[in-house]
Amino acid sequence: AWASDGLLAIFFFVAGVELKRELVVGQLRDPRTAALPVVAAVSGMVGPAVLYLAVTAGHPGDARGWAIPMATDIAFALAVLAVTAPHLPPALRAFLLTLAVVDDLGAILVIAMFYSTAFHPVPLAGAAVLLAAYALARRAGIRAWYVYLPLVVVTWVLVHDAGIHATIAGVALGLVTPARPRPGADRSTAEELEHRWRPVSAGVAVPVFALLAAGVPFDPSALASVVTSPAAIGVMVGLVAGKAIGVFAGTYVTVRFTRAQLDASLAWADVAGVALLAGVGFTVALLIGQLAFPDDPARGEHVRAAVLLSSVLAAVLATVVLRRRDVAYRKLDTGLDAGASPELDEDAARGSAPPGTR
Repeated sequence: AWASDGLLAIFFFVAGVELKRELVVGQLRDPRTAALPVVAAVSGMVGPAVLYLAVTAGHPGDARGWAIPMATDIAFALAVLAVTAPHLPPALRAFLLTLAVVDDLGAILVIAMFYSTAFHPVPLAGAAVLLAAYALARRAGIRAWYVYLPLVVVTWVLVHDAGIHATIAGVALGLVTPARPRPGADRSTAEELEHRWRPVSAGVAVPVFALLAAGVPFDPSALASVVTSPAAIGVMVGLVAGKAIGVFAGTYVTVRFTRAQLDASLAWADVAGVALLAGVGFTVALLIGQLAFPDDPARGEHVRAAVLLSSVLAAVLATVVLRRRDVAYRKLDTGLDAGASPELDEDAARGSAPPGTR
């Protein structure tokens, strides 16, 4: 409980700060640039939920886990992309980052709306007052840690007491952090805090939560449950198939029927690789799994095993596609394929696109 409510508040604070930066100075500040990854994120949340509900139809007890396969783990997805395909165009990382940030925001809203306990308005009002005080102190340029520590801790406590999952406090604090540099400053407060807290989030909060939340008895019965439990099957189908179909279909339909355009440096094969990579759920999926089945240890165990296996499977499938794309781009960049013309090299690296989609 302390790991999911407390340590993950740090993880969501970093996500909130990153989202604020994207909204103010990043990809999301321009609606035309943000349209494709935002639509991809939304369709990538709807697709897994629909497939999960289809798989678990007739099993009312499993339906509460519909949101488990909706979330993409931003840290692990970006790590897989960086390690397996370093030569892909920067636009692809920006696409994945924006998609994952919007995806996280969607997961946060789902947690707040569907997986919170009884609502108590008075503590929430107190948290809103302290949140405003935090925002004013940040905008005033106050840097003393002893000013922010009580504000942050008491805000977290009040959000928890309000019946809303305490990680929402982390997101809210991140979203009110200034994302533009103060006059004479090189970096904004949001950038400084992200730089300072990201190692804590990635190196402490997420691993400790994973260690405590992802424990699955590694025996034949636990593995067999993944193919016999409707909830577990729904999670795997949602993360591996639903995410890929939702992200790719949402992107293609938007490009095909609107004025939105895929970045000129990207091919549809690149989008397919990222769509598969979006199935790496892990941290947020495990958290929603805990919230969905708090009083059913057996079903919770099945879901955890499914999240872990499907995240690994999605990462492996994405790696296969992205590695092939990385080789093509590496040849294009270094000119290794000397037997073909530059135009043919570029076409081979970028792949073919349906007419009218560029």
